[in-house]
Amino acid sequence: MRVNRILLSSSLVVVALVLQVSVLARLHLPGAVPDLLLLTVLGLAMVYGHVGGALIGFGAGLLADLAPPADHAAGRYALVLCVIGYLAGLVKPENGQLKSATGPMAVVVAAAVGSILLYAGVGTLVGDNAARHVGLGGLLFTAALYDLLLAPFVVPGIMALARRAENDPLAETTSAAKKNTDISSGWLSSGTGLRIGSQRGGLGGLKVKAVRARTARAGRIKGVKRL
Repeated sequence: MRVNRILLSSSLVVVALVLQVSVLARLHLPGAVPDLLLLTVLGLAMVYGHVGGALIGFGAGLLADLAPPADHAAGRYALVLCVIGYLAGLVKPENGQLKSATGPMAVVVAAAVGSILLYAGVGTLVGDNAARHVGLGGLLFTAALYDLLLAPFVVPGIMALARRAENDPLAETTSAAKKNTDISSGWLSSGTGLRIGSQRGGLGGLKVKAVRARTARAGRIKGVKRL
């Protein structure tokens, strides 16, 4: 990943995690907690693609696993967000531009439901059956509802920031300078029409002078022989 991608993704993930732990988790809403971290991963994945989405999802999930008050095995949520980021990156819009809100909203709902199911499934594999006593149906509904309500205020802004970071002015300046250098080097190596013409004219002049010198020399030799 590029440096600007890493810096932007890291900053957004840290801010989202802090807000989720310190603000959203303390609202005591019925059912699930609005997953700001998930929405951040989705917004970045739909600009950076499936590889970037998987890497960002894994890093964000690992931070969530280690951040207090986490009470589950480290790496559990990292695996979930890694899969979610990869799948969200597969539906990346062309040029990162959203043509309508229907597709991203469907991705948000699918990701909210899928993250709960994947989390519960991984918990079952490691022997954590707490999801059975929570009420999985109500948890899925509230997670999808909260994330869907929060998504219009988060996902478009994150995608806009990611696209702006992709069009880094410094990178554009560097690329333009490299392009100009390549053009100038090619121009000097191939030459212009005027330069080629002048070179041809110079070579032609040298040839004419050589012929004239040979003719004059031959004339002098003939003159000497006649004498």
